[in-house]
Amino acid sequence: MDENKNRDEQIDAGSERLEEDPLEEGDSQDQEEEEIPLTKMTKAQLIKKIEKVQEASDKNLDLYIRSQAEIDNLKKRYQKERQSLVKFANESLIKQLLPVVDNLEKAITHSQDKDSIETIREGVDLTLKGLMDILTKAGVEKVEAVGEQFDPNFHEAVSEMADHGVEPGTVIKDLQKGYILNQRLIRPSMVIVSKKTA
Repeated sequence: MDENKNRDEQIDAGSERLEEDPLEEGDSQDQEEEEIPLTKMTKAQLIKKIEKVQEASDKNLDLYIRSQAEIDNLKKRYQKERQSLVKFANESLIKQLLPVVDNLEKAITHSQDKDSIETIREGVDLTLKGLMDILTKAGVEKVEAVGEQFDPNFHEAVSEMADHGVEPGTVIKDLQKGYILNQRLIRPSMVIVSKKTA
């Protein structure tokens, strides 16, 4: 009687396991097909396997083509944004320079009057000051030259001149001012340098 009871319990436990982990027929067939070597598959199994591989291949090709199109679109968008950035990079600086142009135009208009030479000079001085303020805000600085020792990193010597009042190698005249933009030299000063007298 105990044996019958144990056997019934084992049967119930086995059926509970089947109910908890039922394997789908498709999954079991896939596992069987994967376990079977290609050389031992039937023609129908081989055709089914080829169809699955072809389907996966088509899906991967489609993903690849879409990815390539996405990359091409990103490249085009980046180039367009870069061109726009280069094209309008100086927009804010130019907007600040426009009042300088306006002031110069006003100076030319006022120059028609012969009695306004002093006014024009003051106007040009103010315009130059306004322009230098804008350049300073943009990171431009003048290279100081006169009275400084000649420095080939910042000065370009045009000629030498004897001058007993200063040491040899000192800049005595600035022919064209040099400028630095954000700590980088953009134009050296063209200068005359003192030389030793014999």
